[in-house]
Amino acid sequence: MKKYISIILLTIAIAGSSCKKNFLSLEANPNTPSVASPELQLSGALKTTAGIVNSATASSPATSYGYYTMYAGWAGYIAWATGYQPNTAFEQYIITSSTYDIWTPLYLNLSNYNALIASNPGPNYVGIAKIMTVFNFEALVDNYGNVPYSQALKGTTNLTPAYDKGTAIYDDLMIQLDAAIKMIQNAGTGAAVPGAGDIMYKGNMTNWLKFANTLKLRIALRQSNLAAKTAALKAAVAATQALGYIDATNPGVVNPGYLNSDASGGQQSPLYIAYGLTASGGSSGVNATYQAGSYAADFYGSNNDPRLIQVYTVSTTPNAAAATSIQNATLNVYNGQAVIASFFGADSPPTGVVPPATARANIAPSKFGPGVLKSPTMNANVLSAAESLFLQAEAVAAGYITGNAATLYNAGIAASFADDLVPNAATAAATYAAQPSVAYPVAGSFAAQQQAIITQKWAALNLYGSFEAFNEMRRTGYPAVPTSIYPNANAPNQVTRIPYPFVEYSTNAAAVAGEGTIGIFTSKIFWAK
Repeated sequence: MKKYISIILLTIAIAGSSCKKNFLSLEANPNTPSVASPELQLSGALKTTAGIVNSATASSPATSYGYYTMYAGWAGYIAWATGYQPNTAFEQYIITSSTYDIWTPLYLNLSNYNALIASNPGPNYVGIAKIMTVFNFEALVDNYGNVPYSQALKGTTNLTPAYDKGTAIYDDLMIQLDAAIKMIQNAGTGAAVPGAGDIMYKGNMTNWLKFANTLKLRIALRQSNLAAKTAALKAAVAATQALGYIDATNPGVVNPGYLNSDASGGQQSPLYIAYGLTASGGSSGVNATYQAGSYAADFYGSNNDPRLIQVYTVSTTPNAAAATSIQNATLNVYNGQAVIASFFGADSPPTGVVPPATARANIAPSKFGPGVLKSPTMNANVLSAAESLFLQAEAVAAGYITGNAATLYNAGIAASFADDLVPNAATAAATYAAQPSVAYPVAGSFAAQQQAIITQKWAALNLYGSFEAFNEMRRTGYPAVPTSIYPNANAPNQVTRIPYPFVEYSTNAAAVAGEGTIGIFTSKIFWAK
């Protein structure tokens, strides 16, 4: 657990990279660092959170993944690129404690927020830090289940913290959000308000209250499978509904002043770093090793969805034989995660047979389109308008809040179309949502309504919201993305969770051993279906 000790210098380093605003400029000798201001601490911590959510960094170049890239594959959004040697961890589920590590970056980011809280710069700063602490602990539970919580972040006073149950952590996260909300509401007029260092809302505390309330709604709905908790969760959500939620006017996006520069490990927006190009035009992050996924591409195509060619690019190989033609766009969408009717067009191989790499290598793969990779300086989604609107739609349908589920559902689609830069987005979204295969089932059962909402949320979260899409798949079963067809994959079902990382087994062995053997196809997070 030594990696999780709060290090103020780390916050300064994180804050200083990839930014151009004056409040992040280095006007003193960087070899003689001083204590970071609250502005720097907050901006650095938020920037790091955005990097994790948007898969900006791989913890090991040899594995060719960003923090959440594997979830994008398991959610059907992306596939291992044609012409590359197979990634066995990804395509054959050869997953060990050394394969994926979301643990370390999340706990390090938590230490950043914890340092900000410890410096006590006032209720607004502390309230924001507490909200984002909840955000990260929710992510830890959703990745791993039981994790250190009540004894975590104690520094050298406790290097081997005990594990708390995921369900108990969730209960306390709801309490912590209410406390943060009250802290911000009760801040006096003289309390310091973040300025440019708040790279999400620029000190608009009303928007921070809506962000916190949206996060609270997400945590409540994530537990919707637990009947014993339903009444209490509905009461907790109803108590703060009047605060409102994120919508298209105030999405949870971060931008510290991203630059199209390769300096300092890359100063571009994190999703662009993960899936786009470097400033010099080379492949950045996992751009070269992943391509469009057939499951998502065929979903868009079969539903006349113009996001298809906004989320993905057409293949540069004209009329490629081994490609899927949808909406008059030729896409090479090989996907070891899926086989559907139009897989490889008319030359579709039998289910379970993967075309040899040599047969696919001469087909230019479809990559990630202008609606996903808008520019190197684009905003980074942390909690998007589309996700929030679909959360609200489900909450209305399930009786957690009041409102019109159909209106919120259609607004979620419209927000996604706008975010993906679909031409004439409002009109295109309305046309799309009016199709019988897409229209909200007003007179249908709750099960039908939930399926429609979660399916459209999944379609909207491609590519920045891969982790949330995968979480919702595990919670609801929608959509039913097939498992890998790669030879020897032999997956009985979709991955249910990743193992604890090697660092925990080496530094907190007794505590993690108490969690027993983790099965990637059998061990479920407490809220999973």
